[in-house]
Amino acid sequence: MTQRAEFATVRDRLAVDDLVTAYAVAVDDGDWRGYRDLFTADGRADYRSAGGIEGDADRVAAWLAESLALFAMRQHLIVNRQVRFGALEQDTGDTARVRADYVNPLRFTDADDSAAPDLVCGGRYDFGVLRTPDGWRLSEVVVHEKWRRGGGPRGRTP
Repeated sequence: MTQRAEFATVRDRLAVDDLVTAYAVAVDDGDWRGYRDLFTADGRADYRSAGGIEGDADRVAAWLAESLALFAMRQHLIVNRQVRFGALEQDTGDTARVRADYVNPLRFTDADDSAAPDLVCGGRYDFGVLRTPDGWRLSEVVVHEKWRRGGGPRGRTP
């Protein structure tokens, strides 16, 4: 691999990492326009393992906006990111798959002043990522919730 190719790979790796971080920030801040803008035109998200829905980015953003309105505080911590670049039409590096673990503490809007979150969940994300003329975008987000503590039954919250 040449230095130019190595630099391009590092640059792409950082851009994909920034995309995953932007996803977490958009959800935590309730920036649903920003959330939609992170996806390709046909991008989809699947939150069914966490009691949610599956669908295109617009539909899922509307569902998230309604569901997450229950929480005054949200904080996705996305860690252990594994990035694998793939090929699209013989051009190496135009796709990527990201697997990352997450922990997500949430505080209900009407919660008392105790320091503990009302709901904490964790699991793994699978992100499908595609290079577009506008930069790297999410083509797919799949949530694999593995555990949750507090907050009520599955299906009440994402």
